[in-house]
Formats: sequence, structure tokens, C-alpha cells
Amino acid sequence: MSFKHSYGVIFIAGLAFLALATVARAEPYRIVGFGDSLMAGYGLDAGQSFPEKLENALRQKGHDVVIAKAGVSGDTTSGGLARLDWSIPDGTSLVILELGANDMLRAIDPEIAEKNLDAMIARLKERDIEVLLAGMRAAPNLGPDYQAAFDAIYPRLAEKYGVALYPFFLDGVAADPALLLQDGMHPNAIGIDRIVERILPTVEKAIAASPSNSQGG
Repeated sequence: MSFKHSYGVIFIAGLAFLALATVARAEPYRIVGFGDSLMAGYGLDAGQSFPEKLENALRQKGHDVVIAKAGVSGDTTSGGLARLDWSIPDGTSLVILELGANDMLRAIDPEIAEKNLDAMIARLKERDIEVLLAGMRAAPNLGPDYQAAFDAIYPRLAEKYGVALYPFFLDGVAADPALLLQDGMHPNAIGIDRIVERILPTVEKAIAASPSNSQGG
């Protein structure tokens, strides 16, 4: 094989490698919104759920992302743990983990909720999937002891595993009738907009810090 021919082969191989690299970079950053009715879009029309509106907001900011909705209404942390492995597909880069509200509403022992959330984060970490933990807060009517024990779950787990934390998923929405459905618990479409607006910087920071981020920061 002549030098000229060898050079041509190498040049073509180099072009092929660059083409493959470009394709790899073109793959969207995959996020799964994993949670309960707050993630499922309970009572909302198509396109109005949190995962859908967050995806639109991130795309408008220039992020090539795809967000899968894996919310199940009524799910507790026990239910989430049971379905975690098959609900989070391979290729997922980030999971927004939003569970615990139904545990709290049923006054389930905070130790049980924490154990389940701990196990979920550990499993995702084992799969090299980043986690953004979306916290919940206990209702005051459950008493100060329960409230203190429950509210401490999320910051403690975030510190233990070094994962991103959004302290209260319903921040700025809870207890505001204008932002809630008639049940007084679930956000309406305007409420979802408020949540997306407030959590967006935390999500962007998590994407930028992710080792699997191929968007260049």
C-alpha cells in the first residue's frame, strides 16, 4: 500500500470518527421525572404537567433535553422503590426524584420514607445516574415532632449522597388557592409554571455538573 493510499485511508477514518463523535454529541440529555401525582400532572390537560413544561423551559434556554414522565398518582416511597428499576431506562442521565408527599399525608413513619428514598438514590448512583432530590414538607397538623422528623429527610439524604437538592417542590405554590386545583393540594397549570420557574436554575446546575453532559456546560 502506497503512502498516498495509506494517508487517504487514515483521512477517511478520521472523518468517520468525527462524524460519529458529532452524532454522539447530538444525543439529547435524558431526564426522568420520577414521582407521584405532582409529577404525573394530576388534573391537568396534556402538555401541562411538570415534566413537559420543564422540558420546554430547558429547550428555550438552549438545552437539548428529553424529559420522560414517570409519575404515578398516589405513589408512596415504597411504591416508587418497587418500580424504580423498570421505570428508569438505560441512557438516563438525571432523575428528578419527587416522592414522599403521600407518605406524609398517610402519616407513615418518616424512617420508612427515608429508608426507601435512601435505597432509590443508592440504586441510581450504582447505575451512574445523577439525582436531583425534590423535597417535601410535612403539614403542620401532623404535629411538630412528625414535622421535624419528616422535613429533615431530604437535606440529610442530599448531604449523604452528595446529590442536588431542591428543598420544597411546592415552594411558592402550596397554600395559594390561585395556583392550586380545587382540591387545594395539586398545582394547576399556573402553579406548574411557578414550580418550573423556581426549580429551573437548580436543574440547569445539575445538568452542567453531570459527567454525562455532552452539551458543553
